[in-house]
Amino acid sequence: MANPEHGHPSPRETAPRHPLDPLTPEEIAGARQILADGGLLSDSTRVPMLLPHEPDKAELRAWSPGDPLDRRVDVTLLDTATGAVREVVVSVTREQIDEDRPHDPSTAPYGQPQYLFEEYDRAAAIVKASPEWRAAMRRRGLEDRMELAFCSPLAPGFVGRANEVGRRVIRSLTFLRDSEDDIAWAHPVEGLIVHIDLIDNRVIGIEDEGDVPVPAGSGKYTPDAVGPARTSLLPIEITQPQGPSFAVDGSHVQWENWTMRVDFNAREGLVLHDVAFDGRPVLTRASVPEMVVPYGDTSPTRFWISYFDAGEYLLGKNANHLELGCDCLGVIHYFDGYVADDHGQPVQIPNVVCMHEEDYGILWKHTEPGVGAEVRRSRRLVVSYFSTIGNYDYGFYWYFYLDGSIQVEAKATGIVFAGGGIPGSSNPHAPEIAPGVFAPVHQHLFCARLDVAIDGEDNRLLEIDARRIPMGEDNPFGNAFTWSETPLRTESEAQREADTSVARVWEVRSASHTNYIGKPTAYHLIPQPTALLMADPASSVAARATFATKHLWGTAYDRDERWPGGRYPNGHQGGAGLPAYTADDRSIDGEDLVLWHTFGLTHVPRPEDWPIMPVDYAGFWLKPYGFFDVNPAMDVPESSQAHPRAADGGSGCCGSGACACAH
Repeated sequence: MANPEHGHPSPRETAPRHPLDPLTPEEIAGARQILADGGLLSDSTRVPMLLPHEPDKAELRAWSPGDPLDRRVDVTLLDTATGAVREVVVSVTREQIDEDRPHDPSTAPYGQPQYLFEEYDRAAAIVKASPEWRAAMRRRGLEDRMELAFCSPLAPGFVGRANEVGRRVIRSLTFLRDSEDDIAWAHPVEGLIVHIDLIDNRVIGIEDEGDVPVPAGSGKYTPDAVGPARTSLLPIEITQPQGPSFAVDGSHVQWENWTMRVDFNAREGLVLHDVAFDGRPVLTRASVPEMVVPYGDTSPTRFWISYFDAGEYLLGKNANHLELGCDCLGVIHYFDGYVADDHGQPVQIPNVVCMHEEDYGILWKHTEPGVGAEVRRSRRLVVSYFSTIGNYDYGFYWYFYLDGSIQVEAKATGIVFAGGGIPGSSNPHAPEIAPGVFAPVHQHLFCARLDVAIDGEDNRLLEIDARRIPMGEDNPFGNAFTWSETPLRTESEAQREADTSVARVWEVRSASHTNYIGKPTAYHLIPQPTALLMADPASSVAARATFATKHLWGTAYDRDERWPGGRYPNGHQGGAGLPAYTADDRSIDGEDLVLWHTFGLTHVPRPEDWPIMPVDYAGFWLKPYGFFDVNPAMDVPESSQAHPRAADGGSGCCGSGACACAH
């Protein structure tokens, strides 16, 4: 459903000044007008997706500040009366249509555009008006609860059913509410599944399996339902009397040695461009453009569930309006976001991206007899946003550190997706987390797209493993070990799995720059433990989410290769995205290299996840490895709260005794 926090845009202070600046409301409205003037908008035409059509790298290299801009927009059009789909590229600068091509979702391998917000309400109305659904509710003794029932709109995956293949279909599961403000997710009507054709606007199938009682327990979590808040937590105040250390000029951000451009679009949400340290490039473009949430339940109600929250629902379009003191603490800079609504009109999401600084404990420390202790505190720049897709809420956080490291973290919270069952019974695919509430096992698998540029676009990729040495001539005492370096020169060689048993990392080296000891400058991609897709390789979801079968993919750069699961994962039979991108097995050795990293969570729900799940974390690191000649954070000053430095020049923080600032 549409986010009530989104509003109509207010006038923008400045026009775009850089080719990679986010779309403005005027540009979105201008694109719509060009489409209308070109005869491409009828009463039944809707806009499932509108994105910036970013310039290629050659165009960016040729552009200089002050040069004219050619701002273009990539628009997907859907005729809701016929199901016809068009992909149109519009120049809002030249006020003309540059490209106009059809997409046929009825022909293999199929693939429907993203869902419209209006389709959620329309699907619910179709369900509630259908005699089949009403009869099923009456059979279950739920006739008096139909009015307040919530009929959820759910992407159907691809299971090959003849009445669904190639059609714009959505499925609906029913949840009950006792009042308008009740939490429907706590009251699933198990086994009632409705299939809706969104072009014909009718029910094309209904399944009514079993007679499981609807769980009666409350799922409410607001203060009035929880009761008095604890009083033992004392306030923590974050203050920066002299203001933050970052500077913002439009979309350009400078913080300490880091510079970058902050972008936002309807599908990927937060996008970062031109990430550099001391003017040296690290990332040309970085985002988390897709995620899949496959469920491990075999019941008719859920075996088909494998949501692509970006490709089917649009993470950015569902992003939150962030609130000071709730989502972000400290001295905050917010960026507004602008997306298109179902009709192609601009919609403002205020405060959609939050940026602030955080203290992060110890940066470096040593205590040396006769010298004393030197301690420096770490600080990081945080750039983040949150998106709500149905029952789940996802935060995407990019952390930039003083030592040149980058951390990416996804935070999953919200309400676990649950079904009903007989209290006290056992289900091998869904533990009982509250009386009669069974939450299926599932995964949240994210895919980051990292257009790396370590000291330039000519990079090489290697796999680095710690390696044991058998005891013998090369290891006489048995203590020795070393490392191995395996070059990954082609796209097929770069399809890899993580291995914590050998501390595996992937190194991106410059092919042309070296450090002062003569080694290539480099960064390491350091994965964190993540199970890959648990579904069988022969399953439908494995074909559709092949990106999630490997922790790492490496591809040669192509501007149009942006979607790990393809442009249209909705109703797609599989093979799009990374399998198609890597089919030619291009060279990536010394080339313009793009890394795709799968990371995430495998969730076996627990009672403590109810009624609201505490945040679970998943992510990875990018750390410099020979990119610098020495620790780049040696010049960080002592904390402003450190004790005064002694007259003899000794440490002001911990020259003697215990050190409060090191905690």
